[in-house]
Amino acid sequence: MGDSKRRPLAGRRSVLLGMAGFASAALAACADGTQVDRPSAGAQSMHQRTGPATPPPSIAARSSEQAAAALAPATPSRPPAVPDKQQLLAEFAGRQPKEWGLHISGVVNKSTSHSVALTFDACGGPGGTGCDHKLLQTLRKLSVPATLFINSRWIHANPSLSAELAADPLFELANHGTAHLPLSVSGKSAYGIAGTASAAAAYDELMGNHAVMQGLVGTAPRFFRPGTAFYDDVAVEMTRRLGMLPVNFTVNGDGGATYPAATVAAEVGRVASGDIVISHFNRPAAGTAEGYARALPGLLDRGVTFGSLADVLPL
Repeated sequence: MGDSKRRPLAGRRSVLLGMAGFASAALAACADGTQVDRPSAGAQSMHQRTGPATPPPSIAARSSEQAAAALAPATPSRPPAVPDKQQLLAEFAGRQPKEWGLHISGVVNKSTSHSVALTFDACGGPGGTGCDHKLLQTLRKLSVPATLFINSRWIHANPSLSAELAADPLFELANHGTAHLPLSVSGKSAYGIAGTASAAAAYDELMGNHAVMQGLVGTAPRFFRPGTAFYDDVAVEMTRRLGMLPVNFTVNGDGGATYPAATVAAEVGRVASGDIVISHFNRPAAGTAEGYARALPGLLDRGVTFGSLADVLPL
C-alpha cells in the first residue's frame, strides 16, 4: 500500500515527461442511471533556441539590418484560431462520417513516452455524481499524477470538490462532454445511448463543458473524451479543430467501474510504457480504489513511471 516505511517516494517514483504519438485501444464510459460496461511528472526538459554565436561571413557582409533579420529567431507558427459555432458548421457542412468507434482515425490511444498515463472519468447524471475519495487518497499518498475527465453534470453537482481538484497540481482536468453523449454528427449510438444528432449538437457537447471547465480551471481544456468514448471521424476532426486532442486508451482499468478489485489490480498491473489507462473516480462503491491500491505500489517498485496526458502528449 506504499506506507511510510517504504523508501522515499521522490527517489523512486518520479514521473518522467515524455513525447507523444498515436496507437490502438479498448473501451470506456458510464451511463445515466445504469452503468455502461466497457472492455477494458517529473523531470521537465527545456528546449532553447539560440542563433550562432558568430554570424557566418555571408551574413556579416550584409547591412546590419539584414544581419539582424537573418539572425532573429523564426516566428513560431501559431495554430489556427478556434472557430465559433457558425464558422465551424460552415467548415463541416455536408461532411459524412466514414468511421465510428473507440480508436478510429485521429483519436490518440497511446503515447511514445516511457511513462504511463492514468485517466479517470467522472460522468455525472443519475447515479454518476459520486466521488471515489479512497482512490484519490491513494494517488496522493503515492504521488501518482492523473488526468481526470470530468463531465459538466459532475462539475455542477460537485462545485467545491471540482475547485479542489482544479487546484491540486497532481491532477489535470480534461473535458468529458456536456451531457455525456457519444460524439457523432449523425446520431450514432453506443451501448444504447444515442449520440449527438448533428454537427451542431456535437459542437454543443464539446464546447458547453469547454466553457464550464475554462471558468473552473482558468485555462481551456486540452483533451477530450466523449461519453462512452465513441466518436465518428468527422466529430474527431471537429474536436481537433476546436483545439482539443481526442483521447481514448489502451488499457481498460475498471470496465466502466464494474470490475472487482482483483480484476482492476490485474488489468492495471499489466501496464507498460506509453499506455493510457481508463478508469472511473465517480463510483466509490466499485472495486476501482482497492484495485489501484493493490497494483500501484508494485508498479512503482518495478520502476514504472506515471505522467498526466499533458506530460506524455504535449500539444
